[in-house]
Amino acid sequence: MVDVDTPPAYSRLPEPFIGALRELARTKRLLIALDFDGTLAPEVDVPEQARALPEARAAVLRLARMPNTRVALVSGRALKSLIHVADVPDSVLLVGSHGIELRLDDPKDAVSLNTTELQRVDVLKDVLNEVADNFDQVWIEPKPAGFALHTRLATEHNSRIAHLVARQETAAEDSGLTVRDGKNVLEFSVRSTTKGEAVQHLREYTAASAVFYAGDDVTDEDAFDALGADDVGLKSGEGATLANFRVAGPIDVARALNLLADLRDGDVHEQ
Repeated sequence: MVDVDTPPAYSRLPEPFIGALRELARTKRLLIALDFDGTLAPEVDVPEQARALPEARAAVLRLARMPNTRVALVSGRALKSLIHVADVPDSVLLVGSHGIELRLDDPKDAVSLNTTELQRVDVLKDVLNEVADNFDQVWIEPKPAGFALHTRLATEHNSRIAHLVARQETAAEDSGLTVRDGKNVLEFSVRSTTKGEAVQHLREYTAASAVFYAGDDVTDEDAFDALGADDVGLKSGEGATLANFRVAGPIDVARALNLLADLRDGDVHEQ
C-alpha cells in the first residue's frame, strides 16, 4: 500500500492537479484515454520512429493491469501505425484516425467504406499527390478514410502555401470533406469523426464513472470538450485549451500517469 497523502518525489506537478488526480483515483470505474504523439511520445520528424517515453509506457502498462481501470490510446494516426509505434498489449483499447478505426476487445472492429466513399478517396489521393509533388519535403500519409498532408520538414513558407493550395484544390473536387488542422499536418477525410466522439464511445463502452484525458494537439480539444464535471483533462504543451490543467510536455504527462497509478493502487477502486 502506497502513502497516497505524499506525492512521489518525481511528480513535480502543481498541487491543484495532484488534488484532482487524488479525487479521480477514487472513482469506481476509471477510463484513461491518451493521445500518443506529443503526449506520451515526443514529436519526431519521422512519424514511424515515434516511441512513448519509457516512464510513460511503464505507467500505461501498470494502469492497464489494474481492476476497474481501462486505458485507451486515442490518436489521429491510422490504426496500423498506432499499433506499430505504441506496442501495447491487447488490453489497451486503441482508437485510430480520430475515431474511424477501433481496436476494442473484439478484434473484428474495423472501418469499412462504401463504394461512393472509396471513389471519393481515390479522387482525394490524386489531388493531394499533385499538391505534395509541387513542394519540397511535403508528403501524404494514407488513412483509412482519407489522407494526411505532412509538412513538418518543409519551410514555413512552403508549409503555409501547401496547406492553402490543398484546401482550395480538395474543396473544388469534394465540398463534403472533413478537414482537420494539426501540428504541421492537414488531414482530409471522407468521414466525419472527432476525438470527442471517440471519448464518448469509450466512456459508454467501458461504463466509466470518470475519465482522464491527455492530449497536445488541436484535435484533442474535441476530447476535452466532451469531458464532464467529474473528469480531468490535461493539456501537454502550449496553445489555447479547454483542459482543466496543463503540463510542459510528455515527461510531465508520464509523471502524472505514474502518480495516478500510485494513487489508484492505494485507494478504493477494488471495492
